[in-house]
Amino acid sequence: MHTEDPGRAIIISSGRCGSTLLSDLIVEEPETLSVQEFIMATPSWAKAGGAITGAAYWQVLSSPKPELATLFAIGLPPKEVRYPTNGRWSDRLEQLPQLLAITLPKLTEDPDALFDELATQVLDFPEQSFAAHHRMLLDLITRLTGKRRWVERSGGSSQVAPYLLRSFTDARIVYLTRNWPDTARSMSRHPSFQLIQLRLEFVSRCGVDPFQMTSDQQVPAELEHLLPGRITADLLRERGADSTRYLGLCAFMAAQAEQALADNPPTHLLTMTYEDLVAEPVPELIRLGEFLEFADPSGWAQQVAGRVSKGGAVRQTAAV
Repeated sequence: MHTEDPGRAIIISSGRCGSTLLSDLIVEEPETLSVQEFIMATPSWAKAGGAITGAAYWQVLSSPKPELATLFAIGLPPKEVRYPTNGRWSDRLEQLPQLLAITLPKLTEDPDALFDELATQVLDFPEQSFAAHHRMLLDLITRLTGKRRWVERSGGSSQVAPYLLRSFTDARIVYLTRNWPDTARSMSRHPSFQLIQLRLEFVSRCGVDPFQMTSDQQVPAELEHLLPGRITADLLRERGADSTRYLGLCAFMAAQAEQALADNPPTHLLTMTYEDLVAEPVPELIRLGEFLEFADPSGWAQQVAGRVSKGGAVRQTAAV
């Protein structure tokens, strides 16, 4: 196990722009922990002030994410969910701890066991901010898995870019973008982004977050059928039929990220575009590998570049 502090990096993006592709390729670098959908699994941390105990922090991580629970309830779980069918929560996915939906199953074949191991240590974390807890947890998992660095990637992290850049001042930042029309079309077909867009629409139209409503808050009668607990799969799909809704989401995400980068410019920043990655995967991946301080950026890039298709998807290799 490596004892020195691990390297730290965060990929910031709107989502639906190739960030999952990067994460899946980074997995192939043997000294790097590719952490997926961790930061945005607990988005409320960004607005939480003050310090909390390790026990309180673990309570958040071991609780279900309301948005994901809604998608499970209506039968539209995102394809990124990797929790095993024989797992402890497989018969009650609406209660699935958010850490177990995507993050831990992407790291191990036995996510329940890693979840239990983390619980025994996180409960003893000192009282500190959410951001400090996040850093300590990712550092811990990196050491447990024998890696030298972690690279976190969450779809839609652009919306919390101001908090990320203020909280992780020593992290290397990769900012990945894609043209808005294609991003919007991809968002319109993805249930998580359909729900994100709906949530932002609630906030902009009536100042209410439907997933954090208090008993004294109300929404207009014409929106009540879209509240969690009432919305259906068909209603969510219907909203996705109009991709122009998601151009506004793209604009919001880009504005959040670009203003944050201007206000808190990171010491180490690499900007990438989805289009360049697909057109010239080898040189773009070498740039990324060098920036992340991989031992052999060129060798890694040559190894994985063939898995980048012209459509931007990762070609799956047969299991051996």
